[in-house]
Amino acid sequence: MSTPSLASGPEGPDALRPLLGTVLDALGAGGRARGGPLPAGGPDAVAARLRNAVGDVLPKDGDPDALRTLVHALAEGSADPAHPLCAAHLHCPPLAVATAADLAASALNPSLDSWDQAPAASELEALVTRALARETGAADALVTTGGTESNQLALLLAREARGAGLRLVHGANAHHSLARAAWLLGLPDPVVVPAPAGTLDPAALDRVLTGSGDHRAFLVAATAGTTEAGLIDPLPEIAALCASHRARLHIDAAYGGGLLFSDRHRGRLAGLDQADTITLDLHKLGWQPVAAGLLTVRRPQDLTALRQQADYLNADDDTEAGLPDLLGRSLRTTRRPDVLKIAVTLKTLGRTGLGRLVDQVCDHAREFAALVHAHPGFELHAPPIISTVLFRPVHATDDTVAAVRRKLLTDGRAVLGRALIDGRLWLKATLLNPHTRPGDLAALLTLVEELVEGHPPR
Repeated sequence: MSTPSLASGPEGPDALRPLLGTVLDALGAGGRARGGPLPAGGPDAVAARLRNAVGDVLPKDGDPDALRTLVHALAEGSADPAHPLCAAHLHCPPLAVATAADLAASALNPSLDSWDQAPAASELEALVTRALARETGAADALVTTGGTESNQLALLLAREARGAGLRLVHGANAHHSLARAAWLLGLPDPVVVPAPAGTLDPAALDRVLTGSGDHRAFLVAATAGTTEAGLIDPLPEIAALCASHRARLHIDAAYGGGLLFSDRHRGRLAGLDQADTITLDLHKLGWQPVAAGLLTVRRPQDLTALRQQADYLNADDDTEAGLPDLLGRSLRTTRRPDVLKIAVTLKTLGRTGLGRLVDQVCDHAREFAALVHAHPGFELHAPPIISTVLFRPVHATDDTVAAVRRKLLTDGRAVLGRALIDGRLWLKATLLNPHTRPGDLAALLTLVEELVEGHPPR
């Protein structure tokens, strides 16, 4: 048996070219076999089909058709974020140009833990992170795997800046990764501030900060784009309170940060530039393949907490001789060049192109909300702030709402999320596909209506 071809090197492109045809054909065939936004049959049926297609994962002798078989199986059994009826989560359809760039990153395979493994990629990362940091009013940014890692890093930098007595304060609407990060870092249990309207209450935050006196160090975490309803905390008021109480401010803008690209919507992020750290996530409103997260930092000196020395990667004499030290750019050692797809997208679309995509999905959310509001059989929770719409059938019980959603999932007909707000269960549509058409939105509502009228199983 001949030695398998490599993806990089002089012969890499020629080796990849026929394989790309195989992959693209299998993606198309698998998608057609799926036939909708989600594979039908539910978890047991999907698992059985996949097991049958894969067979022995590690056979004695290799299978030359494995690439086609497994890509087809995965495509057939995947949720398709580009399908207009796949609207449950902050799970975007990635841009073709970003996905193509990601292939190049995989083929070149630089690792951003030392300059000699990533000469050009390390410089590209520096250029892109500083440019995106400037968009938020910050000085620098780190590339992360997404919002969870960014939030963890934000807490770590705050702890190192303010000491082990740091106490996290966040709204009841905050992402679960913040409390988990506090646990992971051994910090005290967070102080949870009420969010009676779905956003952090500044008056309640003021009481928390005022009641503490000056002896305690606080990190206040605000949210710009909640996962449940896409709401944005009152950032200017929160920033002013943090300044007056000398509290550190982190803003989790994993969802809402993409509004920065839109001239129409960036005003919703007023106050963002007052944060010490900001979480961004371009595999949401940035249309990147996973992963594409960032953490912006207002004070570059905060990053000294991440400095690490390993002689084989950043020896002192190498650094003094001018080789860049990359270990202080992440808690991870090996890091793939996720920055390439981001850079290609920014350069290809520009601010205007990205802003147009943001405007389109926000418009889709308003169009869908208007359809819900005008339909006598449905109740709209509230007008959308970003691209999330919460709705439910009028007079339906929570059991019925949950059953309708599961029936759509099991049949593979539509993918809707769920949100429990004020003790009531709502269906959630998160619209991230700029190619969605008005007819698609009407079809989504019709599917739900038909199931409710058919008295779905409880």
